[in-house]
Amino acid sequence: MAKEARFYPYTSNGGATLGISGPDFAILAGDTRSTAGYNINTRHEPKVFTIQDCGDRSIVIAVIGFAADGHALKEKLENVAAMYKYQHGKNIGLRACAQRVSTLLYEKRFFPYQLQTMVAGIDADGEGAMYFFDPAGCLEKRSHGAAGGASSLMLPFLDSQVSRLQPLSREVAEQLVRDAYASATERHIEVGDALQMLIVTKDGVTERLFDLKKD
Repeated sequence: MAKEARFYPYTSNGGATLGISGPDFAILAGDTRSTAGYNINTRHEPKVFTIQDCGDRSIVIAVIGFAADGHALKEKLENVAAMYKYQHGKNIGLRACAQRVSTLLYEKRFFPYQLQTMVAGIDADGEGAMYFFDPAGCLEKRSHGAAGGASSLMLPFLDSQVSRLQPLSREVAEQLVRDAYASATERHIEVGDALQMLIVTKDGVTERLFDLKKD
């Protein structure tokens, strides 16, 4: 009797990422828990990374889904940024970087990265900006967004608060991020352990870490 063999290389490693942009800042955040089903692989797996830290051309990325794909995409983008600086003698801008991420994802569309991706920084007008990507590379500029298993919990909270609190200050945005994760960890088993927050301003990237629930 013939048996059907299937190959499925992907798995979801849990967690949640979140992004907010404001008049002069952008924030990407992610928890550090990595899961496989009901098992915790590690409590110290970052989902947000700095691509370049150079004043108002600083860029950060958040990747969530299959962790190995996230690291692969992050490393490719670091190489793109380094090559751009070598060829042009200046750091890559946010819009150009976002377009390059879209191209990298689209090139893999027949065997795509199993990821939801966000890229954030300061745009050419000196304002904070955040771009959201689907696995095929379609990009959308957003004021805020969330991805991962807990995004259905976090996004309605952001939708209700961000529009109400305009113009949004950096301090308020940071508190919104912390509140969103505090709520998510109470309701979602794949989110927890620590919150990593990358804050981009004209002065560069600042990283902040906060404890979350460990159970």
